[in-house]
Amino acid sequence: MDNHYFIILGCIPCLIITQTTLKMKSLIKFSLLIAILIFPVNSYGQINLKNKILNKTNQNLNKAIDKSIDEAIDGEGKEDNQNKADDNADASAGKAVNDSGDKSEAADKGKTAAQEQPSLQTYSKYDFIPGEKIIFYEDFSQDAIGDFPALWNTNGSAEIVTTNLFPGNWMKFDCREAVWTDALLTLPENYTIEFDVVPVKNSDGNMSGYTFLLFQCINARAFDHGSIPGKSGFYLRIEYYGTQRYSTYINLDGAEGLNLNGNKDDDGLKQKLNQKYHIALWFQKGRVRLYQDQNKLFDLPKAFTFEGVKFDRLRFENGAAMVTNIRIAVGAPDMRNKLLTEGKLVSYGIYFDVNKDVVKPESYSTLKTIAGILTENPDVRVKIVGYTDSDGADAANLDLSKRRGASVKNELVKSFGIDGARLESDGQGEAQPIAPNDTPANKALNRRVEFIKL
Repeated sequence: MDNHYFIILGCIPCLIITQTTLKMKSLIKFSLLIAILIFPVNSYGQINLKNKILNKTNQNLNKAIDKSIDEAIDGEGKEDNQNKADDNADASAGKAVNDSGDKSEAADKGKTAAQEQPSLQTYSKYDFIPGEKIIFYEDFSQDAIGDFPALWNTNGSAEIVTTNLFPGNWMKFDCREAVWTDALLTLPENYTIEFDVVPVKNSDGNMSGYTFLLFQCINARAFDHGSIPGKSGFYLRIEYYGTQRYSTYINLDGAEGLNLNGNKDDDGLKQKLNQKYHIALWFQKGRVRLYQDQNKLFDLPKAFTFEGVKFDRLRFENGAAMVTNIRIAVGAPDMRNKLLTEGKLVSYGIYFDVNKDVVKPESYSTLKTIAGILTENPDVRVKIVGYTDSDGADAANLDLSKRRGASVKNELVKSFGIDGARLESDGQGEAQPIAPNDTPANKALNRRVEFIKL
């Protein structure tokens, strides 16, 4: 048998190995080549041509096989990397992004399905409206990565981290102890508390849940021990399997039998590892309402009616989680009076992710109220102006503020049916601050959206 036939037969296993990865067009080309090679050829020039064709065929087959192997290896590597990313949402991944400065490449590349923004309409039943005046704000932007946060205290441990999934600085704790606000808070009868939280694995590699506690301490300079610390308190406990539980207690004379507790028995609302949740609490005299994202978990009309209850400290404990954007604000905003009578409404109830211009869905209640005012007063025209803090470049801040103003206008038109001809939008960047840009709380005051009656 001609040696060339042996070469051809040797190519057949290669064809079998690679045929599943080659396109039909390539198979046809190889079939034609084989047909040419099996015919007898006598001239020297034709034999050289045959050798060239055989060499070229072998080269192409080798490349195809190598490519198939590389793709298989790469696929396994990508899968391993994705699994590592899913298991380590709390891992540090480079520079965080600030509200209006340079964008973190890690934050952009780390988008996952868990981070996909829900639509504004999913919050159509969300009735939470944040307080008007910010009295406490903590995003840990003043703290160095790896440090314990400067404005907090602990009998355990915590550190500031960044992640490849969620922008900004986060306080990560993994302990059976507690971390708490060092200075005492001064809270009135009516106020709101909000924070973002991500449950993470503990040192044993499991989800352990976590506890949020708002309480009335006994000694401002000491750690309040016990399962029900201080004079009174409100617990939100996330169990290791994700269920939310609450508990109220009053450790004062005459308050026996007033404690409450309960849980949310809904599998669809259970918290999961490495997913971000927005928690909001609304304290209105003795009433407490608690929300997770767009869902109202608990509404306790008479949780704290006993005289002498006055909370003054936040605490996170007993578990593993990351928290940031802790915001306390007081006073229900009188949006109607400010817009129609005073001619200017300054709103802190419209939310954006850091360095982004997309209106977050938890802004729904604020926008719905403003849209209602505009609907009831069809002759009123409004200019919407965005503002940022001073972090980052001036030009970037100005551009971001303009885009945010335009996004608010678009949402009022698209989601609430307001005539776009009645609305204008603009941005002033970091110009016209209403507070010094020296603390997270003051910076939060400068990040605002103003509605100006025209």
